[in-house]
Amino acid sequence: MRSLVLDAADRAAGYLESLPDRRAFPDAAGLAGLRGFDAPLPDGPTDPHEVLAELDRLGTPATAASAGGRYFGFVNGGSVPAAVAANILAAAWDQNAGLVACSPVAAALERVAMRWILEILGLPAGAGAGFTTGATTASFAAIAAARHALLARAGWDVEADGLFGAPPIDVVVSDEVHVAVLKALGLAGLGRGRVRRVPTDAQGRMRGDRLPPLGERSLVCVQAGNVNTGAFDPIEAVCDAAERSGAWVHVDGAFGLWAAAVPARRGLVRGVERAHSWATDGHKWLNVPYDSGIVLVREAGALRAAHDAIAAYLVSAGEREPCRWVPEGSRRARGIEIWAALRSLGRSGLADLVERNCRQAARFAEGLRAAGHEVLNDVVLNQVLVAFGGDDATRRVVAAVQDDGTCWCGGTTWQGRAAMRISVSCWATTDDDVERSLAAMLEAAGRVRGR
Repeated sequence: MRSLVLDAADRAAGYLESLPDRRAFPDAAGLAGLRGFDAPLPDGPTDPHEVLAELDRLGTPATAASAGGRYFGFVNGGSVPAAVAANILAAAWDQNAGLVACSPVAAALERVAMRWILEILGLPAGAGAGFTTGATTASFAAIAAARHALLARAGWDVEADGLFGAPPIDVVVSDEVHVAVLKALGLAGLGRGRVRRVPTDAQGRMRGDRLPPLGERSLVCVQAGNVNTGAFDPIEAVCDAAERSGAWVHVDGAFGLWAAAVPARRGLVRGVERAHSWATDGHKWLNVPYDSGIVLVREAGALRAAHDAIAAYLVSAGEREPCRWVPEGSRRARGIEIWAALRSLGRSGLADLVERNCRQAARFAEGLRAAGHEVLNDVVLNQVLVAFGGDDATRRVVAAVQDDGTCWCGGTTWQGRAAMRISVSCWATTDDDVERSLAAMLEAAGRVRGR
């Protein structure tokens, strides 16, 4: 086992060392190599070293270099060194984080990491929290807590009696609601199509002046960081309206919630502490390995009630049992990597990571504008939207940038226009990475537009 683990560690280290020179996305040859995996299941065992060698030989050339500094797609963060190392140790520990009895260390680290996160984000110290697969599941967990609390006010026990015949819950979202929130609403039985939509402004922010009347069974989902523009809904104004009516406010903050870690950016999340629930990702801007989501709920009892599960064999240690706060029972110990990332970065390191990426995004916007290209958003965070003329030209530039391999950016459609989306969210991105990637973008645009 020792030789195998060391072999894996050596291959992993070699991969990480190769990232500065690796394409941001695999080339055709690397993708073609994946066909080598499509073989019949062996009749007998294979030596583990041989398995690892095959995985490295065929798999490594087909990886997206999202752990490196020039991958700007989908708000994919990398993993800070301490989190990578903790992940390796945690894999060897092989802890089931569902119960204290299964893993005292996982439960202890979750408690500490939960407290640190609440402090960093400026959220109520008594809030309940749980660690999930990602922001989609975190939003689902939060919406389940909201469903419990809103229906309990009407005397309805949704966990016991379900939604058949239950009083209706009024759901309000913006026209720019993220698909993950709609998916979570569907999973919670509240419907993706039963929502009331609020118009947005040119940056994708919910129009506070167009918020419909709310009631005590209203659930309002707001956004901290639009996935295209990085813009923030008027959280404080929505919370004002919610407090007057008794509505529940849920914040989808998959990456934007981490702006609270930077003193100069906290104004973007003004009022966020007044909401009732929050969802964010660890595998985005906290830069821990996949998968890692975090649900936070002001009414801790509502979060627990929505996810509680009791059975005779599920022994309780008389303290916080992780499986009683999230949808999953048995699960991997994500809190270990979250703890390691926060322990290694500290407040100032996390603030520097987020602020540096924001500054780098601003540099992309500056360079693209200076070359005559149209930046479509106010760059308030880490997101940049750029158009290279008409829709066809823009799509061809996106394809050319991706084909070049220096960096990787995705295409999107923003308010009816094709655009390239640049998401800067990795600790490993250096200013040199930005300049090198900017040069590749401008060269691709020049080729496509005939300059």
